[in-house]
Amino acid sequence: MSKEKPQTIPMQTISMIEQRRIEAQIVKNIYDVLLERYGEQEANKAIEIAIKKAAIEQGEKFRKLNGKEPSLEDFAELGKLWEMGGALKRKMHKKTKQHLEYDITHCAYADMYKEMGLAKIGHLLSCNRDGTFCIGYNPKMKLTRTQTIMEGAKFCDFRYELS
Repeated sequence: MSKEKPQTIPMQTISMIEQRRIEAQIVKNIYDVLLERYGEQEANKAIEIAIKKAAIEQGEKFRKLNGKEPSLEDFAELGKLWEMGGALKRKMHKKTKQHLEYDITHCAYADMYKEMGLAKIGHLLSCNRDGTFCIGYNPKMKLTRTQTIMEGAKFCDFRYELS
């Protein structure tokens, strides 16, 4: 009886960007209702809270699939899910046991939300997940980011640290 290595990247039947498109189509309708009933500030806050909760849950799911406390190496491998189909272009700066630093120079997620008429809340639907995902995946992992393409920058600066 052989012992199988835990699965670090879950099998995906659709790309992550397509999953996000499907989710955004549903969230768009909910957001429109919230916007009409409660105004922009409350609608944005509700979406932010819901998406963060989903990101933590997704992080926990991937942590369980990993079968151990995930490392930054495991996390870097998992990043392939978000890159599928050329959805992200990454420029790597540093990859060690304690640091993972890169820039995203192209983000098809930002393009997609713009096409869907959701550019104004794209950061809530996508970027909002990035650091929050760590809470469920590995709470010792922290993200520092000062800018995103979604909010108008030329690139997103991702700086992960594992303490």
